[in-house]
Amino acid sequence: MMRVFVKAAETGGFAATARQLSLSAPAVTRAIAALESHIGARLFIRTTRTIRLTDIGQRYLDDCRRILADLAEAEATAAGRHAVPSGPLVVTAPTLFGQYYVMPILLDYLDMHPRVKAEALFVDRLTNIVEEGIDVAVRIGNLPDSSHSAIRVGQVRRVICGSPAYFARHGRPAEPGDLAGHRIIATSLGSSPTLPVWRFGQAGKTGIEIDSPLHCHTIDSAIIAARAGWGLTRVLSYQIGPALSAGDLEIVLADHEEPPLPVHILHHQGRRASAAVRSFIDLAVENLRTISVIS
Repeated sequence: MMRVFVKAAETGGFAATARQLSLSAPAVTRAIAALESHIGARLFIRTTRTIRLTDIGQRYLDDCRRILADLAEAEATAAGRHAVPSGPLVVTAPTLFGQYYVMPILLDYLDMHPRVKAEALFVDRLTNIVEEGIDVAVRIGNLPDSSHSAIRVGQVRRVICGSPAYFARHGRPAEPGDLAGHRIIATSLGSSPTLPVWRFGQAGKTGIEIDSPLHCHTIDSAIIAARAGWGLTRVLSYQIGPALSAGDLEIVLADHEEPPLPVHILHHQGRRASAAVRSFIDLAVENLRTISVIS
């Protein structure tokens, strides 16, 4: 009866529920009526064409979903299905971090576990891993208190960089105040600030206003401009990992940087995480801890 109720709530109709569960429409109606009689409360408001949940029904739906998930977990464990990674796996990370560092890990993982079907959600916004059905998330920055499980895999720095060609023409800044004599490529993911402020020092108390002739709304655009030798930009160290390895960009003012930001892998399923989630996390932790730009 509980599964019938959940399906009815999801489809919004008894006839659709009957079709999806291969039941007769009267059987669905009887199951819902028996459940309401057992509980002693109405779960749906019915009209001639539609049904909708009552307030009690909405709360009961949340409880039913949790109970059915626990039951499915218990059945899977008893059947030994967690021994071999399989099923869906949704992984999220910031765009460039995901493209540069998570995707290679994910491809290796899928080669090792062909029964897993993965989805890569690489976006520069804060995702809600529960509401969006995400299994594993990479987070950069200090974490708020939460019930999610977190494993620290490294840290990243805010760095100022430019190309060797740019430094050959314009020299290298030795102090933050020297930036006033350099062309700056400013970045943001939102609206353009009037005067960007770059902060320096362990407490971040030293702020330098940056008068920039170029403002980019994507990090990769700013990196392209810096690699072309147009000016200096400020990014997170992992975002220029390939450019650093290729010798296309170099870091300056390293002695004046703010404290680094931690990098964590998050998941919300705890000990009940599926074999796919647990084995992917193990592989990701092992590999990410070896990457120099997040060490």
